[in-house]
Amino acid sequence: MKVYIIGAGPGDPKLITVRGAELVEQCPVVLYTGSLVPQAVIARARPGARVLDSSSMTLDQIIDIFKEAQAADHDVARVHTGDPSIFGSTAEQIRRLQELGIDYEIIPGVSSFTAAAAVLGKELTLPELSQTVIVTRAEGRTLMPEGEKLEDLARHRATLALFLSAGLIRDVVERLLPSYGPDCPVAVVQKATWPDQKIVRGTLADIGDKVRAERINATAMILVGEVLEAKDFANSRLYDPTFTHRFRRGTDNAS
Repeated sequence: MKVYIIGAGPGDPKLITVRGAELVEQCPVVLYTGSLVPQAVIARARPGARVLDSSSMTLDQIIDIFKEAQAADHDVARVHTGDPSIFGSTAEQIRRLQELGIDYEIIPGVSSFTAAAAVLGKELTLPELSQTVIVTRAEGRTLMPEGEKLEDLARHRATLALFLSAGLIRDVVERLLPSYGPDCPVAVVQKATWPDQKIVRGTLADIGDKVRAERINATAMILVGEVLEAKDFANSRLYDPTFTHRFRRGTDNAS
């Protein structure tokens, strides 16, 4: 018996990995986050499978389902949104599985921050402009560790991908403005790749008003950084004809 912790992707049911989809189809128990995982993903479950929505459950109730499956020797497809390793609330489940001696495996998925970049048609890392993406969140009821508050991270001026922060947009803007400045581009993507996806573009000067006007306060990714609007950036050396690498001899090493 094994618990498969599966990333279902950002919303489009076709963006689940082949491995993840196969496991949803095969496992006799499917436990999914109903508030975020599309029904089309769960519709893959085999006839007769025990399909349960965990959105109203406590951790203990989730663990009880794992225990019942273990007693029956039934594999479990534990389906989460996005990728389970980023703000997935999976670590506490894994800790309990380890304590119980229940085998588990993590199946990665497409994260909402990469999906947001995709629907915007943007690369988050541009040569000589930003080579770092900081994945974080604004401080709310979950406190941030020392040195990880937004104003601390903003000093790097890297590309930011903010989860779970749309409802705190005023605070986000206030904390980022001193380092990024009012003209810094911002994009907020609500429910990336879903049929009702919504995109709001702006700057730190006006994004707060725009987000509130669209009534976006949840299920949204905030991306911040010059990469969102940059036109004048250096080309990658990967395809530079002068650049020699493992697979191609460039003109810089013609001799």
